[in-house]
Amino acid sequence: MLVEQFRIDKLEKAEDAERIIHFLLSDQSFDDTRYTPGELSHFQQLPYRAIAEEIVLWYAVDEAGQIIAINSIAENEQQTGGFSWDYIVVHREYRKTGVASALIAEMFAYLLLVHSRYIITYTCDLPEYLPIRRLFERNGFSLVGRCPDYYFDGEDRLIYYRKLLYSA
Repeated sequence: MLVEQFRIDKLEKAEDAERIIHFLLSDQSFDDTRYTPGELSHFQQLPYRAIAEEIVLWYAVDEAGQIIAINSIAENEQQTGGFSWDYIVVHREYRKTGVASALIAEMFAYLLLVHSRYIITYTCDLPEYLPIRRLFERNGFSLVGRCPDYYFDGEDRLIYYRKLLYSA
C-alpha cells in the first residue's frame, strides 16, 4: 500500500526483521528509552514472531526504503477473536504525517477480515505517554484498568479496550 510519502507492508520476509529491530532500538522510535529487560528481549523477537505467523506486524518505509513505523497485533491465547495491540511506533520525523493513521487503518481492516471481537492494548501512565493514550482514545478505546508499579516502581500499566462489532 503506497500512501503519500510512505508504503505499508506486512512483515513476511526475514531480510526485513533486522531492519525492524534496528528501528525499534534506535533513538528515533520511542520517546522513553528506559527499556525494561523484557522489552529489549521482546524487540529482538518481535519481527521473527511475525515471520513465524505468531503475530501480525506491519511496517512503513519512506521513499528511500527506510523503516519509519511499525504496528503489531496478536490474537490472544484463547483464540476466540480477541486481539492484543502490542506496539505502534512512528519515527520522530514522521509523526503527524498520517503514517500512524494508515497503520491503524490496515490493522482495523485485518481485524474485520478475521472477524475479531475486541482489541485490548496497554501503555504507561507517565506524562510522556500522553500522546499514545490520546491516540487510543481517538480510535475508540476506553481505559478499563490499571496495574500499579507494573513497569517500574511508580509506573503503572494502563489497560485500554475496544469492542469490535465484527461477526462471523
